[in-house]
Amino acid sequence: MVKELRIPAGEFKTKCLKLMDHVQKTKTSVVITKRGEPVAKLAPVELPAHDFFGCMAGTVVISGDIIAPIDVEWEANA
Repeated sequence: MVKELRIPAGEFKTKCLKLMDHVQKTKTSVVITKRGEPVAKLAPVELPAHDFFGCMAGTVVISGDIIAPIDVEWEANA
């Protein structure tokens, strides 16, 4: 188990963007302290799993009448 990183608020203020990159990359939390006491926690966001149902919605263009029969006879009908 990876231990959380603890950092004083003043140091967090100067290194905020670098710490955000670290949290995203390592998926570990950073506890921000004031006078040695924890006051806040920077934690990685857990993104939901990608849902494939409906992922292609709005990408198909229907051109013409797709319901009416066509004037070509199929070999299966012969």
